[in-house]
Parts: sequence; structure tokens; C-alpha cells
Amino acid sequence: MALFRNVAQSCLRQQAFALTAPSCTVQSRRQASDLKSVLAEKIPAAIEDVKAFRKQHGNTKVGEITVDMMYGGMRSMKGLVTETSVLDADEGIRFRGYTIPECQELLPKGPGGDEPLPEGLFWLLVTGEIPTEEQVRGLSREWADRAALPAHVVTMLNNFPATLHPMSQFAAAIAALNTESLFAKAYSEGLHKSKYWDPTYEDSMNLIAKLPVVAATIYNNLYRDGATPCPIDPNKDISHNFTSMIEYNDPMFTELMRLYLTIHTDHEGGNVSAHATHLVGSALSDPYLSFCAGMCGLAGPLHGLANQEVLVFLSKVVKDIGLDATDDQLKEYVWGLLKSGQVVPGYGHAVLRKTDPRYTCQREFALKHLPTDKLFKLVSQMYMIVPPILTETGKVKNPWPNVDAHSGVLLQYFGMKEMNYYTVLFGVSRCLGVTASLIWDRALGLPLERPKSMSTEGLKKLVKAK
Repeated sequence: MALFRNVAQSCLRQQAFALTAPSCTVQSRRQASDLKSVLAEKIPAAIEDVKAFRKQHGNTKVGEITVDMMYGGMRSMKGLVTETSVLDADEGIRFRGYTIPECQELLPKGPGGDEPLPEGLFWLLVTGEIPTEEQVRGLSREWADRAALPAHVVTMLNNFPATLHPMSQFAAAIAALNTESLFAKAYSEGLHKSKYWDPTYEDSMNLIAKLPVVAATIYNNLYRDGATPCPIDPNKDISHNFTSMIEYNDPMFTELMRLYLTIHTDHEGGNVSAHATHLVGSALSDPYLSFCAGMCGLAGPLHGLANQEVLVFLSKVVKDIGLDATDDQLKEYVWGLLKSGQVVPGYGHAVLRKTDPRYTCQREFALKHLPTDKLFKLVSQMYMIVPPILTETGKVKNPWPNVDAHSGVLLQYFGMKEMNYYTVLFGVSRCLGVTASLIWDRALGLPLERPKSMSTEGLKKLVKAK
């Protein structure tokens, strides 16, 4: 009987969501086609530019590969083309040439808000141009129009056991959404490769639009007694709709989501989630399956799960020496941690050699909105104490904090205590960057990715090692 009751409840939820989801109208499609038309105008010129560049410099060497690079996770090897963002070791991330502070200043903002809208950053990543207020509002409406989930995905989400990790639920739902793939359908019907970008764009737009509903359903099922997400409001931006669906009504939490979803979108092509999405996409898997692969990578503790590890660490610090520990106590604690062979979560980065700009903008948000919060003060105290200690060890190339050192503290302050869920938020954001990149992969006709690997014995022979 319990099984039938669960199925009946799932059906009611599906019906409720189907009744409240906005309809897909021809008028809204036509109204919101501006981003796609701008993109379509840019693709031919970009293709010709790449062709000319490859013709002139196709055999030009770019750096040298060392044995250590091959064994060390391919760090610093230049082997990918990603148009959307570049990560400089000393400067930090630039989205299409714009720094995070420049994006905060130039991108359109929500009504009465100070933080940039993720819609604006997606427009920038796709086109390379700062959008107008009108263009961003149109994109918000289009995503609202595309947000409804198919019934089988709702059923699946509502029947997952509460013991299944939120990221596992998230990845599974994304894979199941590939029933909606326009790329897979067009490819099966013989679409010319020069047009691959078009259904990839449509799939990407649909995926981005549906992810907040997927994420909200997961959150509500786990932490809100299965409450059906409220209807999507076409007059709200994607961040505001998401916070409404999970019943967070503080305007400052919505502002935090706008900032969070903007700064986590893209981080060059070599990180695990971006690279996995690109790799699977290079096999011409549809955007849903490609992004699902990226999310399986994001779920790892060395990638997206790191913000959760930072909070666990901070909780341990509080338990061991208290929230009001002195600088000397904290220094002694950190030294003891390092001497025992452990690390300080949230510090260091594979590429950066300075404080992560994503950490800095979150710190500025905290200084503005929660300057007296004790956990934020502990994070600030760590910021002053940890880098000199890591530098003194002589073993750390980058002693500065990364994005994960701060994000969890902000979420905790506004009441989102469920640490297992944090990486889902990261995934909602990362979709904007990797799908923008995937659209351009298809537009430029980038091929199947297939690097050459070697055995240790083969390497020894190559370098004539004795």
C-alpha cells in the first residue's frame, strides 16, 4: 500500500507542476530569439578566423611537455581550446576578457540589486559581448518559458530514496532529461555537421532552464517534506525563481544566489567538470549526457565537493578550539594539522598563484551583509594566518584561499545548513559555462578528443633513461 501511496503522491506532484508551469508559446520563442540570432551572426566569422589561424600556425609549437606533466595530472599542458574564459595564474579568471569586478560593474542586475545576473554572464560567454538590460530580461523570460520538467523526470526525482546523495540525484535527472534532446533527434535524421551548433544551443538553453527546477525538487524532497516547487514566474530572473521554489524569501539570499551562480559558471576548460563535459561532448553525445559526465566529476571531493569539506573543517576548528580562538591558538592548530600530514581545506589551487578573485568577491559580499557573523570572522582570521604558515613550509606553490574557502559560510549564514546540497548549486551554475563552451565546440567543428598515452616503459625508452 505504501508503494501505491508514493506513486499516487508522485502523480499529484506531476499534475500540480504541469498545471503551474508556463506554456511554451510561439510569441515567447520569437521574442527571445535575439541571443541565438546574435550567435548565428558570429559563428561564420569565427570559423574563418580559426581556419586562417590554423593554416598559418598549425605546426607552431606551444610549450613543451615534460615527464612530470604527464604523471602530474597534465598540469600546465596547453592542449585545449576554450573560448569562453581564461584562467591566469597571477590575475585570476577572465570571462571573455572581463574580470569578475568588471562583470559585477558592467553586467545587468536584478531589480533593486547590486549583483550581476547569471543571464548576463551567459550572454557574455556565448557572444563575447556585454548584453543590454532588455536582452537579459528577454533571456530570463525565455528560460522561464522552457523550465517545465517532463513527467518521467518528476516521477524519478520524487521516488529517489532520501539516502541517495543530492549530486547523484542531480546527475541522474540530467541523464534522464536526454529524452528531450533535439541534438540527438537531429543527428539521427542526418543533420549536416555545420549545423550541429543549432540543436546544441537549443538543448543547452532547455537544460539551463530546467536545472533550477530539478535542483529545487531535490531540495524540497530532502528538506521540505516533498513540497512541490512553486510556479515559475516569467517576470523573475532565474536566481529569484530558484530561491522562491526552495522557499528562501530573504532578498539578500537571492542576491547571494545571483553572485554565486555568476562566479561559478566557468573556470577555463581544464578543470574536471568542464573537461569532462567537453570530452564526452567531443564524441557527439548530446548536451544532457555530456553535462551529466561533468557533474559526476564535480561531485568529487577534489572539485565541487571541496566547499563542503571546508565547512566540515571549520566545524572541527570550532569544536577543538572555539569560535573565539586567539591568533596564536589558531596558528598552533594549523601547524599541528600540517605536521600530522593533513591539509587546510580551501587553500591552494592547481593554476592560481594568488587569492582567488571568486573568494575576494564573496568576502566583499560578507563584509557588506554579515560583517559581525562569527563564522565569517573565523574565515577572515584564517585568511590572515594560513597563507604565511603555508609559505613557511616551503612546500606550497599557492598558499592563498580559493573559492571554496568562503562559499559555504555565506550559505550557512542565510540558513542553508544542508552541506550535502551545496555542490548541486555549483552544478546549476557550472552548466552556463560548459554549455556555452559546448555550443562553440560544435560551431567550430572541434573533433573527437583523443590524446596519446604512453606506458612508463615507453617513456623510459623515449627519454633514454637508464
